[in-house]
Amino acid sequence: MSITGMLAAAAVVGIVGIFVGLFLGVAGIWFKVKVDEKEEAVLAALPGNNCGGCGFAGCSGLAAAIAKGEAAVNACPVGGAAVGEKIAAIMGVEAGTSAHMVAFVACQGDCGKVTQDYEYSGAKDCRVMSFVPGGGPKACSSGCLGYGTCAAVCPFDAIHVVNGVAVVDKEACKACGKCVEACPKHLISLIPYGAKYVVACSSTDKGPVTMKACRTGCIGCGICAKNCPAQAVSVSDFHAKIDQEKCVGCGVCAEKCPKKSIKGGEGV
Repeated sequence: MSITGMLAAAAVVGIVGIFVGLFLGVAGIWFKVKVDEKEEAVLAALPGNNCGGCGFAGCSGLAAAIAKGEAAVNACPVGGAAVGEKIAAIMGVEAGTSAHMVAFVACQGDCGKVTQDYEYSGAKDCRVMSFVPGGGPKACSSGCLGYGTCAAVCPFDAIHVVNGVAVVDKEACKACGKCVEACPKHLISLIPYGAKYVVACSSTDKGPVTMKACRTGCIGCGICAKNCPAQAVSVSDFHAKIDQEKCVGCGVCAEKCPKKSIKGGEGV
């Protein structure tokens, strides 16, 4: 190839390169995705756990919703009030107040209190219990199975199985709700951190059935409700419930409960 041909080829390549570069530059500007600065700032303020406890698909989903005004600035259960205040400052609004919630396992049926129907040696996962006889080896069909499925999904190491029953560490719990979702028995719920008294049982069986299965199960006798001065306790489906907004923390319900199904103080 002659020198002239080589120079011509080099010129063509150079021109094409310049054209492609200009095209990409213009395309980048034309198709550039606009970034919401507030959304980016909110995302940076969030803890980044991506636990989904806020109801959105991770921290980025929550940040987008807050920036659009579709979620409260204090919607992150992990960050709590401190993060809520930071995000409120970014959004130029008041943070408001949010209740400090924690997970609670409504069961006390540990190995020393609940009757075992048989020995189980299969997969140690609570979710497979729906496929075994009686829904698990424990006589109480509503009780904690104790295989730690809830503990396995907790991203904060806030729940552990102690003597056959899942127990929540209130100080470590961030109320993300993953354990609530994972429990196949629906024993776990989110309650106020400052709850004074709670019913630590989920059984809705009749009294004689519950007493046969567990020494500390609620039998729905109604003594707690009859003696509550604040009318915060009610009984339905052979099961007592405490209205935390009405509860004054007097402890009469726990004192009168014949089965000690109601826990208070440090036991909550």
